Amino acid sequence: MMFAIEEINSNPYLLPNTTLGFVVQNVPEGQRNTLANVFPILSGIDYAFPNYRCARESMSAAVITGPSWAISEYIGTLLNLYKLPQFTVGSFDTTLSEQREFSSLYQVAPKDTSLMLGIVSLMLHFHWIWVGLFIIDDHKGAQTLSDLTHKMENNGICIAFVEMIQVNRGAYLTTSWKKYVQIVESSTNVIIIYGDSESTLSLVIYIKQMFLTWKVWVLNSNWDNSGFNDNFLLDSMHGALIFSHNHEEIINFTNFIVAANPFKYPKDILLHVLWNLYFNCSFLRNDCKIVDNCKPNASLEFLPGKLFDMAMSEESYNVYTAVYAVAHSLHEMMLNRVQFHALEKGREKAFSPWQLHPFLKNMQTFNHTGYQDVLSWKRKSHEEYDILNFWNFPKGLKLNVKVGTFSPNAPKSQKLSLSSHMIQWATGLTEIPQSVCSVSCEPGFRKTHREGMVSCCFDCTPCPENEISNETDMDQCVMCPETHYPNTEKNYCLQKSVTFLAYDDPLGKTISFISLGFTSLTVVVLWVFLKHKDTPIVKANNRSLSYTLLITLTLCFLCPLLFIGRPHTVNCILQQNMFGLLFTVALATVLAKTLTVLIAFKITTPGKMRRWLISKAPNFIIPICSLLQVVLSGIWLATCPPFIDKDAYSEHGHIIIICNKGSALVFYCILGYLGALAMGSYLMAFLSRNLPDAFNEAKFLAFSMLVFCSVWISFLPVYHSTKGKVMVAMEALSILASGASLLGIIFAPKCYIILLRPERNSLHHIRDKTETRR
Repeated sequence: MMFAIEEINSNPYLLPNTTLGFVVQNVPEGQRNTLANVFPILSGIDYAFPNYRCARESMSAAVITGPSWAISEYIGTLLNLYKLPQFTVGSFDTTLSEQREFSSLYQVAPKDTSLMLGIVSLMLHFHWIWVGLFIIDDHKGAQTLSDLTHKMENNGICIAFVEMIQVNRGAYLTTSWKKYVQIVESSTNVIIIYGDSESTLSLVIYIKQMFLTWKVWVLNSNWDNSGFNDNFLLDSMHGALIFSHNHEEIINFTNFIVAANPFKYPKDILLHVLWNLYFNCSFLRNDCKIVDNCKPNASLEFLPGKLFDMAMSEESYNVYTAVYAVAHSLHEMMLNRVQFHALEKGREKAFSPWQLHPFLKNMQTFNHTGYQDVLSWKRKSHEEYDILNFWNFPKGLKLNVKVGTFSPNAPKSQKLSLSSHMIQWATGLTEIPQSVCSVSCEPGFRKTHREGMVSCCFDCTPCPENEISNETDMDQCVMCPETHYPNTEKNYCLQKSVTFLAYDDPLGKTISFISLGFTSLTVVVLWVFLKHKDTPIVKANNRSLSYTLLITLTLCFLCPLLFIGRPHTVNCILQQNMFGLLFTVALATVLAKTLTVLIAFKITTPGKMRRWLISKAPNFIIPICSLLQVVLSGIWLATCPPFIDKDAYSEHGHIIIICNKGSALVFYCILGYLGALAMGSYLMAFLSRNLPDAFNEAKFLAFSMLVFCSVWISFLPVYHSTKGKVMVAMEALSILASGASLLGIIFAPKCYIILLRPERNSLHHIRDKTETRR
């Protein structure tokens, strides 16, 4: 203020022939005492005398208050009654700008409408999504909390705690323990402090005393660093980030500070005290003055920064602007009087402070540098913010270093500009600190929100089967396409390889060897029967039916080869139809053999009729049974034929090409038909098991049918419990097992007699056996 007044008084073009002066009034604690100290300014005497002016000199042209919002509001309610211009130098408050209640009040500081956006942009820049809040407990703090919370929620930032700062001085002495618990126990590493420099002073002192060096503090206002002179080696506020309104540098201000001393300004008691403490000057305590025996060339520039900061703070700049606003308004008013001849009898008309309002409301002031400031709060534009980094390591350095800017009117990607490499973080931190409630979920995991917690607090859960997440912090995993499968980390979908039951597959090789082995064995048995076709044991069991059964079984053993190899349409159609037709012929042959034996011994019709039944009946059974199977197959192919299908889920990482049966109902009908033939054959064989025949094979036929039915009854549950290649292999093995049961049980005893006991395969042996029975 003194610097601005001296500049104005030395400027011949601003307020010529007029000298500005000032009066400094202390503001004690409490609303009552504050107003009591304002009344002497109005009444002109040392005590309050409302509505009267008891001094000859005129009232002050204006009053500058601040930086506290509360103090400015207290004083403003009184000054507004007198229409005395009032300038506040604290941060902007919309409540104070209500024209009806505070029509005489002017706020020098620009609006903070973009401050919340700037703070949120800073949080997002460093990925700080878990923050704590300390906000002044008044109407402005409540509005700020609402705006900041809304912007944070919209940008995915969560609030760990909110603590309100009491406006009255010394409040930290009663609430410190509560705040200490909030700060220490919270997992957040970033804490935002919002308030004017006076209201946050006690909190900052408390933080320094608690030695909280691992937190990052984000503040909206600067503070007087010279006020903190503790004995700690480390400063808890080192590395703090401060949002400060951008303003032009005031030239010659540093020179003014360097030249200031008690002899130049003898009424400034603080200068006398500083010279006594740091320059060994003798001090007269009664007068609070020094005597002239100090060090030569003593100056404030020789004091360390922790004792006296020579830089102009944001609030000091507001004072500087306010003084110039008063000077320019006075200058305009004087010019206006001259222009309209407002002089009476050679004496200037008495000045009243309220006369400045028309000039103040519509003026734009220009300080010494030409910097423009708009006083009308409705016309204040969004100004830029400087982002300052507080350096105080080693202790006593106390520098506010500009590390970035926030320009609300810039393009979205250019609003925040930071030089991160210049930032010094809190003591003990060597890299950008993290502030999250939960560690980010890596690709392959998804977020599972904790019940009762904010959205930033979550657990990381691995993605389910066949799902991936290829980004961090995904809420839901994404299903891989059917042709792909997740990798081990579940962060990428891999192409599935196409597979099928191939000949080089271990299962395919096994089935192939078994199939060819049984086929060869059946051919050998057929060769044995053909070689010994005239022997009794071959002739006794209807050798033509035996040949038919052996040829059919040979084809049945080759049928599983249709299930191996890459499926195609012909394969799929032949697999089920050939299987059904061949086994129908085989079972019909067995039925014919049992029926032949039964007719031979049970039907007593004499002559040609009996011989015709024995020789011709089997010739009708096999075609009729086969015809029924052909009809079923025709219905199957006409309605829903088998087709090539893909199984993408049975085997991990593979797409299995299989033959889909088309209609499961027809397939089960075929199995049921085969079961009926088997049970019919079993019934006939069981009835003829004790008939008197030297080579009666009824018992073997009955047992083979039991085994055949057991194989296919066991097949059904196993078939339904398997998938993919195993399911195909199970059907092929069931075909081999059922065919092997027929071959082994029916023909093994005959081959044993033919090859190893040939003496039993003769008419002589049959006659001896018959005589023995008799």
